[in-house]
Amino acid sequence: MIDITQISASALAYLGDSVLECLVREALIRKGLEKPSNLNKEALNYVTAVNQSKAFHFIEGTLSEEESSIFRRGKNSSHLNVPKSASPIEYKVATGFEAIFGYLRLKSDEARILELFALAYPDLK
Repeated sequence: MIDITQISASALAYLGDSVLECLVREALIRKGLEKPSNLNKEALNYVTAVNQSKAFHFIEGTLSEEESSIFRRGKNSSHLNVPKSASPIEYKVATGFEAIFGYLRLKSDEARILELFALAYPDLK
């Protein structure tokens, strides 16, 4: 079995991106959105680097030492291709944010994933 503390930050962020995408999509459908065009447009209010960076600040003070360490690893990972829509800092924060969710998924800590998601995106409750 692989030691999840040794998985690269970029791999954790890769997984975390999909975790967040699924949670956002589910929350939007539960709010009553059904048309794919509306879902895609609305999802962008949550899953872009800029918006993930903003969401991180809602959870920042609630992170455990372990989660903070994963965030720092994600934020400081190299080989980041910053999109034009985000600043380098926003993209790094978003990558760290995603890494937390990827790490928690590999730990099978669904309760903590849902807790942090609810704090990060309070309007999706």
